[in-house]
Amino acid sequence: MTQPRQFVVEADGGSRGNPGPAGYGAVVIDPATGETLAEAAEYIGVATNNVAEYKGLIAGLRAAKALVPDASGDSGPRVHVRMDSKLVVEQMSGRWKIKHPDMKPLAAEAARILPASAVTYEWIPREKNKHADRLANEAMDAGKRGRQWEPSSSTAALDTPRSAVAAALPPVSGPPGDAAAGAARARAALNRPAAGAPQAGSEAPRITTEAPRTAAGTPQVGWGAAPDLGAPATFVLLRHGETALTPEKRFSGSGGTDPELSATGREQAAHAAEAFASRGTVQEIVCSPLRRCRETAGAVAARLGLEVRIEDGLRETDFGAWEGLTFGEVRERYGADLDAWLGSAKAAPTGGGESFAEVARRVAATRDRLVSRYAGRTVLVVTHVTPIKTLVRLALGAPPESLFRMELSAASVSAVAYYADGNASVRLLNDTSHLR
Repeated sequence: MTQPRQFVVEADGGSRGNPGPAGYGAVVIDPATGETLAEAAEYIGVATNNVAEYKGLIAGLRAAKALVPDASGDSGPRVHVRMDSKLVVEQMSGRWKIKHPDMKPLAAEAARILPASAVTYEWIPREKNKHADRLANEAMDAGKRGRQWEPSSSTAALDTPRSAVAAALPPVSGPPGDAAAGAARARAALNRPAAGAPQAGSEAPRITTEAPRTAAGTPQVGWGAAPDLGAPATFVLLRHGETALTPEKRFSGSGGTDPELSATGREQAAHAAEAFASRGTVQEIVCSPLRRCRETAGAVAARLGLEVRIEDGLRETDFGAWEGLTFGEVRERYGADLDAWLGSAKAAPTGGGESFAEVARRVAATRDRLVSRYAGRTVLVVTHVTPIKTLVRLALGAPPESLFRMELSAASVSAVAYYADGNASVRLLNDTSHLR
């Protein structure tokens, strides 16, 4: 019977402010030779030390699993985790209870990657965790510059000579295997998105790799190996929480009473704030000037320790004389105008409201300005139904009538990524899982 592959994972995470700008680093090591098989690092926005440490552990375990992607059960890898976080080591070993709500989903995610019997944990002093610590700091430094960690600029491995690593590791049995081939498999696997697990605004850890090349030596492009366009500007689109008008499905735009959040809306905003704190990916917050959005954004900003920047272009449509009315009431009072509005993006609501075409122009201009300002960053955009649907429609290249074919619940999350070549990718639409 073939001996299972054995690896050592060293992981770390840090936060400059706790909570503050945070990042993680993880390295997979061949315990027989001390050779580095894979590195991962990522800037995760504002988060606590513990969140960053758990995310480093998750990245390291995924990297180890990716080295032997076809193995499972008894033939799967055996991993010895070394971290200088006493909290993570003791909680994952089962000796300490996990009480903090931010830690529970992260610990559960780490526990699902490999069978519990395949992973052991060891606490080590910080000075023995230099490689992962250096990776985490490189990720945070990159985030400070508005970028993500780039493998090509990393010098983390230079801090820990291979011979020193091997001497410090616990003895293992079994063949070391082909480390170079294993590292290549890990890099390829980690650069693929995890199936069935989309996350708004999050980027996969950057793993050292090179694009495939043709016989002439030029990088391949297209579906086989897309060019590296860098980290996109990612808009995480959060619709505001409920107001008193929301459950009654009344037109509520920028020309009405500017209602506040209801008790339900405030609860929804709190749930959203907890969800974003757990994900740890949001780096900036921009918001519509209307009260319901400012209150929603404020709840998230307070939880993440970020400031809110007001963007007038993110305001809701001005519905003119229809403000505060239900669809049925508008049908009864302004039937001809409503039919025209439903039939053409250029038709405006009664009484000087905005057409969808006018809204699209201002939303697109705001989008372009924000994409330029926040290139490579993850931005929480707190706004309304029409601006969110418009951003999704424009990203898809869909016709204006598609606005009437999207469902967008109160406090729901959607996401669109904008790349350097001008293309956009819709990653999420109307996610309300954080409210359940």
